[in-house]
Amino acid sequence: MNAHRLFLAGLALACALLLPDAIAAKAGCKTSAALDERYCDVDRDFVADAPTDPAEWRDPQTLVWAYAPIEEPAVYASLFKVFTTHLEACLGRQIVYYPVQSSKAEIEAMRSGRLHLAGFSTGPTVEAVNRAGAVPFAAKGIGNAVRGYNLIAIVRADSPFKSLVDLKGRRVAHASAYSNSGHLAPRVLFPGEGLSPGKDYAPIMSGGHDKSILGVISGDYDMAAVASDVLERLIERRMVKREDLRVIFTSGSFPTSSFAYAHDLAPPLVEKMKRCFFKFEFTAEMKSEFHGDERFLPIRYDRDWASVREVIDKAGASPF
Repeated sequence: MNAHRLFLAGLALACALLLPDAIAAKAGCKTSAALDERYCDVDRDFVADAPTDPAEWRDPQTLVWAYAPIEEPAVYASLFKVFTTHLEACLGRQIVYYPVQSSKAEIEAMRSGRLHLAGFSTGPTVEAVNRAGAVPFAAKGIGNAVRGYNLIAIVRADSPFKSLVDLKGRRVAHASAYSNSGHLAPRVLFPGEGLSPGKDYAPIMSGGHDKSILGVISGDYDMAAVASDVLERLIERRMVKREDLRVIFTSGSFPTSSFAYAHDLAPPLVEKMKRCFFKFEFTAEMKSEFHGDERFLPIRYDRDWASVREVIDKAGASPF
């Protein structure tokens, strides 16, 4: 990013900081139980509606966007460079990529108005919807199939562990409190296999799926709960050898990261932005990094994130 873009990014973020953090609840507004009181959901699709008053729509000439910090943010800043340029030309606006350092920071940036659109990882998508008014509209996929992934439990290939129950009292890594496969899903799914996080072991927060995987390889952890697609990326980058690890648990499929816009963006801007997303074909580098995914595909949060919301409900509390 050149100096001019850095200046614009700083200006956009500084101006947005002036926005009030709290907005009074709208009198008589129908909403979903999980949504923050500042948002309306008249159509009950579990996401915030656009403001009914056009005076409340935002239509900025500089749009700030980010992608989930699943791994090092710099990796994705480079990977999405061609797409950012495409979006800029397609929309005819300045587009600034903002390398967020954590899911919590990404959600707070959208809530406060500093972030206009973003890719959120699976678990944080739910909190982004409920707390920040994010409206998921796209996910990566091939053909007409949206990308999915699994929670997997991995151990070193030369370890004695054969099943989850063998890990009682051992060193087990979770990625972060905000992660679906890296924390919430294990809390819900592992007990059925005879291993209860918090009771049979104290989860060690590694700070990321990649850190959990590398920690198992190095012997820092006996087992790690991670996302299957992250492991595949590390294998493809030759950072990890498949034969060095064994998978001892695999969950059903979850949706991968969502792409969402702030609910109060002007509807004409949103519709044009969607068209720009859906007509973009991934670069060869993106296809390689995302396991052959070719493009962005439309999604519905109420339908496609039902399994994730169920996990969070069963986990018993918001991780944020």
